Amino acid sequence: MHILQIISSSRGAASQSTQLSQGIIDKLLAAHPGGQVVVRDLAADPLPYLEEAHLQAYFTPAEGRSPEQQAAVRHSDEAIAQIMAADVLVIGVPFYNFSVPASLKSWLDHLTRAGITFRYTPTGPEGLITGKKVYVAIASGGIYSEGPMQAYDFVAPYLRWMLSFLGMTDVTIARAEGLKLPEFQENAMQKGLDSVLV
Repeated sequence: MHILQIISSSRGAASQSTQLSQGIIDKLLAAHPGGQVVVRDLAADPLPYLEEAHLQAYFTPAEGRSPEQQAAVRHSDEAIAQIMAADVLVIGVPFYNFSVPASLKSWLDHLTRAGITFRYTPTGPEGLITGKKVYVAIASGGIYSEGPMQAYDFVAPYLRWMLSFLGMTDVTIARAEGLKLPEFQENAMQKGLDSVLV
């Protein structure tokens, strides 16, 4: 089993989303001894935000790209190759201002390439990154999976839709939530980990 771990928190070892994603990976490795893990830390090594050079390169056939365009498309090609090589993705996601970190959004932008990771068909877009199992490990200070704050969760719905658009429909959401609420914080991490079956 080839596991790709995506870290998007800026908090390093203190990150609770990274701790939750690592707990999921530990369960996967226990169930599948010999599995290999590749770590992509988007906080430590972020992808550049999309600029005109990237977009021009994407829409230029590979054989016609200038050296500058070849350099511009390199980050995207590497990210796509990395995800295509994986059997399982474990994405750690902190809840930043009701949405995902900018580094994670940039990674998704580089993955989304017409004709490579999705294609247009007469019946609508079709995702081409298929056959992957995805675990999304979300850490949040409040409770957003239910109750009055659920409407402010722009993390899980966005990621589930975006991953599905790219072809990844087998998605499990794990949450360590209520981490800033005294009545929930003690058991939040374990509850999130216990929710994951591998």
